[in-house]
Amino acid sequence: MNPTTVLQAQGLALAYAQADGQRRRVLENFSLRIAAGEIIAVLGPSGVGKSSLLRVLAGLQTAEQGTVQVHGETLSGPHPRLSMVFQDPCLLPWLSLEQNVAFGLDFKHQPLLSAAQRKQRVAEAIAEVGLGEARKRYPAELSGGMAQRTALARSLSRQPEILLLDEPFSALDEVTRGEMQNLLRGVCRRHHTAAVLVTHDIDEALLLADRVVLIGGAPGREVGSWTVTLPEPRADHVRELAALRLAVVEALHQARAPAPPSSEPLLYEI
Repeated sequence: MNPTTVLQAQGLALAYAQADGQRRRVLENFSLRIAAGEIIAVLGPSGVGKSSLLRVLAGLQTAEQGTVQVHGETLSGPHPRLSMVFQDPCLLPWLSLEQNVAFGLDFKHQPLLSAAQRKQRVAEAIAEVGLGEARKRYPAELSGGMAQRTALARSLSRQPEILLLDEPFSALDEVTRGEMQNLLRGVCRRHHTAAVLVTHDIDEALLLADRVVLIGGAPGREVGSWTVTLPEPRADHVRELAALRLAVVEALHQARAPAPPSSEPLLYEI
């Protein structure tokens, strides 16, 4: 395993039973290497296994074949270095914002912390997402953007090396979504945190990710990969982004059809 690699998935395969007795395969021989500080966006048509992939990477679901390793050690369940952020903030309504942020520190696979360490982690995570003045508020008093910031802070309080995000910004308005994208990018850059972001938004993927991976076919496998090396702010590079977006759209349309087993994924760099 490369010294900079924090997580590596190799040969993942997964299928679900259907009402007709058949099994629908959603992942087939899927592999992914994630480097420290790298942001990877995963795109693909609905039903190709993107969310299932995140659950396997998080240790919440076991693949039928293949392995997931964190720093070379095989993953067998939830890991303290991994944290997942869902589309729904999943805040507990009877807990305040800071209590919700602290909630993840109680999971049994988390290291034991003293009261002082716990307080410091929660305070730092809340400050990271800019919600210090709202720490005593309850979920019903939070806007959608504030709720999602709280969910991100809950993950950050665990000081993960890898964030796994399942369309966390899809329900937000355009302005708030942009703010959350900037926040995520800033967190990953400051703390050298790796991230895997599942999204249906091509523009979001191109603006945020160092690498974009396209899953397609039936069952889901990698059918395209783009390395994005444009300098920040990427929004200033309109022509390059437009060309890359067109390539992704074309590959996405092709990915809706089953890919032949021997096909090789398309590789791009811009």
